[in-house]
Amino acid sequence: MKQKNIFIAAAALLLVVFIAGAWFYSNRQAEQAAQLAAKNQLALARAQAPSFGNPNAPVQIVEFFDPACGTCRDFYPLVKEMMKANPGKIKLSMRYAPFHPGSDQVVKVMEAARKQGQFQQALEVLFASQNDWVQNHTAQVALIWGPLSALGLDMDRLKNDVNSPEVARVIAQDLADAKTLNVTMTPEYFVNGKPLPNFGFDELKKLVDDALVSATGK
Repeated sequence: MKQKNIFIAAAALLLVVFIAGAWFYSNRQAEQAAQLAAKNQLALARAQAPSFGNPNAPVQIVEFFDPACGTCRDFYPLVKEMMKANPGKIKLSMRYAPFHPGSDQVVKVMEAARKQGQFQQALEVLFASQNDWVQNHTAQVALIWGPLSALGLDMDRLKNDVNSPEVARVIAQDLADAKTLNVTMTPEYFVNGKPLPNFGFDELKKLVDDALVSATGK
């Protein structure tokens, strides 16, 4: 009987230790995530980044994207639907991460289009025509002019702005921030400073839903 009581007491003690360890580990993870989010904000909060949605939205999504990336193209309308379902609550900021060969030239064109107030239009027309100008995972910049011409852009100004120091600075900053944040693939998302724990749209939606609950209580 005495041995049985000792065994029960030892088992209970082990259970208490396990629960305490799990609680500590969980709290430590949450603390590390919060610290990482604060650090990330320094590299994420760039005023020059083109953004959609309410500037003061409680949930801020930052996406590092490559216009030649098929997954970026596929996720874009899904993110827009998520924003539409939560009007005024989500802001999306886009950051350049031209990892595909040739994409460095395409993002220069996109940034030049932004100088004419047509970043979103250029983004959407390039995504829509991606299969025409991306060949063997390589961006063919000579093939993007046709789709872009339908936007009514000043094409002479566009081609001149592509090589401007201002455009070069924006892209260089995005690439530097991508390196700081260990972004190696696209699309890469951060929600209120927190990176996706695992890649996937369901994971992104959960991170956004959690941020909405945390920010709005519902």
